[in-house]
Amino acid sequence: MVDRFSDDATRRRFLKGGAATGAALLAGCTGDTSDGDTTTTSTTTDGTSTGATSTETTTTDGPYSVSMKPVGEVTFESVPETWVANNGSWADMGAALGVEPPKAVWLPSRYRTKYYDEIPGVSVDKSGMQALSNDGVSKELFYQLDGDVHVIDPNFLKNRFKGWEQSDVDEIEKNIAPFFGNSIFSTGYEWHDDYPYLSLYEAFEKLSKVFQRQQRYEQFAALHEEFQSKVSEVVPSSKSERPSVAIVWAGGDEPEGFYPYVIGEGTSFKQWRDLKVKDALGNSDVKDFHATRGQIDYETLLEVDPDVLLCRGHEAKTAEEFQNTVVSFLENHSTASALTAVTNGDVYRGGPLYQGPIINLVVTERAARQVYPDAMGDRKLFDRQRVADVVNGDS
Repeated sequence: MVDRFSDDATRRRFLKGGAATGAALLAGCTGDTSDGDTTTTSTTTDGTSTGATSTETTTTDGPYSVSMKPVGEVTFESVPETWVANNGSWADMGAALGVEPPKAVWLPSRYRTKYYDEIPGVSVDKSGMQALSNDGVSKELFYQLDGDVHVIDPNFLKNRFKGWEQSDVDEIEKNIAPFFGNSIFSTGYEWHDDYPYLSLYEAFEKLSKVFQRQQRYEQFAALHEEFQSKVSEVVPSSKSERPSVAIVWAGGDEPEGFYPYVIGEGTSFKQWRDLKVKDALGNSDVKDFHATRGQIDYETLLEVDPDVLLCRGHEAKTAEEFQNTVVSFLENHSTASALTAVTNGDVYRGGPLYQGPIINLVVTERAARQVYPDAMGDRKLFDRQRVADVVNGDS
């Protein structure tokens, strides 16, 4: 562990110098020569299995500041080299920007890097990524990680984990590095009511400024705008032609109860909002999981009877594995088998809790295929190679 009283540990709100490298982001060579007001040169080795090499050293003319609520204005002396992230949403943004993956997230298992299999030449090695959450969050771990920036909403720490006070946040900022984050994946937290949530791309733009990769953000934003146009072509113009869906957390392969999710404004529901599905639970008397922490049973689900049932908690499974376990169980269940979604074969994996710009493209296209199969056919909604080119700096 770093000695918190050493000269190195008593550094700054201004971050130590360096560059954001792609050492652990297994992407192809980078050739970006201009990100906003920065200049870029190349010479570091990445870990691609093909033996490709790339490095990107980003320099600025001096300190720069980035502002975001609730952390306010944060000043950086130079571009961060290492970082710690709240969750897979921010980690995916980093992947999209072509920077080194975070040294830690809350739960690495929920940073679903398998979605990168859809993008040629892009993958992330998270084998060394540590979990921040382990029966609480250890302040000592922050010293061990010694990151250059903590992309974490400090209010999340103070309100979701016992033992964290403002004084602890202040200590970490003084002795290690600042916090720069906003909890964006869910809008169910009461403590978040006094400052605005950010959309996925609003947050992504902020992070691009931290890493001085604004040009890559702009390229992704343009790609996303075209993607949204293609998504709108798939969505029926008549609301009556759009299915009702119920999103639930279904633990285990033989679930007997479900945690209900009402589709909200958080980034974890972005694909369903964009696809304009009808929210079966939101239009019922069922309360959102965040409001009650309660479960619903099959009888309640049968009363709601959605056209499509979306089960979260199974993203580690393939579609076939999900069908052979959860769906098979539902089909043979005395009550579940009467659900319209089960009868019609419209039970699917419900998507991840955390998504950034790359994962969102993949899961939105998958979701469109689930709820609008006739309109989708064999079409693809985004160009995989173009995404890879942006990530790799070849765009």
